[in-house]
Amino acid sequence: MTNIAIIGLGLMGASFAKKLTRLNYNVYGIDVSQQTIGKAKELKIIVDGSTNPLDVISKCDTFIFCLYPTKILPWIEVYQNDIPKHSLLMDISGVKTNIVKPIQDVLREDLELLSIHPMCGRESRGIEFSDETIFKGSNFILVPTQKNKNETVEAVKELANKMEFGRICTLSIEEHDKMIGFLSQLTHVIAVSLMNTHDNAHLVEYTGDSFRDLTRIAKINEDLWTELFIMNKDILLDEINQFIDSISHFRDSLEQEDTQEMKRLFIQSTKRRDKFNKTDAKKR
Repeated sequence: MTNIAIIGLGLMGASFAKKLTRLNYNVYGIDVSQQTIGKAKELKIIVDGSTNPLDVISKCDTFIFCLYPTKILPWIEVYQNDIPKHSLLMDISGVKTNIVKPIQDVLREDLELLSIHPMCGRESRGIEFSDETIFKGSNFILVPTQKNKNETVEAVKELANKMEFGRICTLSIEEHDKMIGFLSQLTHVIAVSLMNTHDNAHLVEYTGDSFRDLTRIAKINEDLWTELFIMNKDILLDEINQFIDSISHFRDSLEQEDTQEMKRLFIQSTKRRDKFNKTDAKKR
């Protein structure tokens, strides 16, 4: 990995470009917006870039796809014959089941796709919000398949270490999408649903930290997250149904004034939440 192409210079793509450039990799940018390419050059986070992939592809040996999930396969189908032999491709998509296998089914035999998921980001979108520090201490997930070489997996782990990720782990496609369905997608559904419960604008001046913390992720990229939810539909529906059961049980306990059950639920949630504290997680 010497000459790296970032396809899609939005928040995540530009953040990758900033960090990898700082680590002295030769980074090239590909984006549909000439304005974004110009901004990346102005920030000096790419060696060169273009809205035409053919201007850049031949110069690179590694390709990181920071596109919307539904855009990756069509891009590869159009341009893979122009990618140098034995190049490495990585996608950072938030779901894997409906991305990895379709790509591997059409990918040239000499090219290798290793799917990754940096567990970080921001609610805002666009190159202007990019920040190389978002990777530091964050979780980094590799999602290899039988088609991946051990040396490729180890090389990408080494890259993640250089980028200062925290915990680096490996999951299967199924494990990843199940995990993400609960930890990320369900939490976004809850935050969005809470904000849409009723018109709440008149409560802004009374808002406390608990409400702000709980609803931070309700500020959401509607195009991206609709794709992610649909691609992980069955798993997410199961998680939503389990949440409905849980909140219905709490509602019933409240309605019946079952104080013992309410206290049991509070104690259980407190114990479970303690395990997710960052300081504790790093020790495990």
